[in-house]
Amino acid sequence: MPPIYPFTAIVGQERMKRALVLNAVSPRIGGVLIRGERGTAKSTAARALAALLPHVHAVRDCRFSCDPDRPTTWCTECRERVAEGESLPVHQQPTPFINLPVSATEDRVVGTLDIEKAIQKGERQFEPGVLAAANRGLLYIDEVNLLDDHVVDLLLDSAAMGMNIVEREGISFSHPSRFILVGTMNPEEGDLRPQLLDRFALSVEIHGIRDARDRVLIMERNLDFEADPDGFREKWLAREEDLSHQIESGRLLLDQVTYTQRDLLSIAALTASLNVDGHRADLVILKTARAHSAFEGRTAINERDIALAAELALPHRIKRGPFQQADITMEDLQERIEELQGGTTEGQPEPVPSESESIEKKKV
Repeated sequence: MPPIYPFTAIVGQERMKRALVLNAVSPRIGGVLIRGERGTAKSTAARALAALLPHVHAVRDCRFSCDPDRPTTWCTECRERVAEGESLPVHQQPTPFINLPVSATEDRVVGTLDIEKAIQKGERQFEPGVLAAANRGLLYIDEVNLLDDHVVDLLLDSAAMGMNIVEREGISFSHPSRFILVGTMNPEEGDLRPQLLDRFALSVEIHGIRDARDRVLIMERNLDFEADPDGFREKWLAREEDLSHQIESGRLLLDQVTYTQRDLLSIAALTASLNVDGHRADLVILKTARAHSAFEGRTAINERDIALAAELALPHRIKRGPFQQADITMEDLQERIEELQGGTTEGQPEPVPSESESIEKKKV
């Protein structure tokens, strides 16, 4: 396996890194869509995140990496084995990283049932697909806007349900399908339909860094990595391990994070004032705020958590007029978020450890 560029060595793009890390803390957020021009480290960031994720505790010989501590999420095979009195062996395994090709078909994604074998021999034979391989890992889709809409729907449904159920001719098979969904795209090649765009919990639009010193730093780091990948990774290993441990601690703390009625009212007031359709945005902001609080080691969300979550959950859900002109600008959104933060956005630390150099904070 070729060496992976360290996540903490990526220069700038703090919002993108924040969105990825918070989905790693809480995969139930629902994934992130990264939109941006070519050469802005979209693919690099997704692969780098998977490389620093903690190992998972899984059933050793299960094709779907079932979690032995969560029987309600087990696949059909694991449930049948336990029902027959078998004890499930367990082990630690790396977090899987699955790259979905743009040409993927429905059967390739969800898996297939061998109907002929079921009819002739009475055996249920299931051939796992991408969703099985990605369970408890990271599913990466490059150029997601070029993927068939029906396939995107299947992926988003599975990510939301946490379960993949395949039914053919009265025969069914189910297995867990919980993964961090990361999609990247270049808007110049076409956009997603609004219905699909809304299904991605978080969205980040990134651009190339304009500061000359930071662009020089990007070149220097990439040249160092190409010259000696292992040595470069060793140089950043301490920061990678710190971030990995922080993600793992956040996962353990997540269920203990609380919120108040006032927090819910703040979220509802913000989304209502922006005329956001539906209620998905409210739930996404709450889940993301809890993940950010857990990532920082706190057990109660605050206004800053809500504001940072809103930065990631609202921009792609703002209503647009008949000529695709936004009814409310990104500047307006920033002002509302700053009001929610109580005017304390300036000087707040980023949730993802940043480089020692200063990076100019971009507007939404």
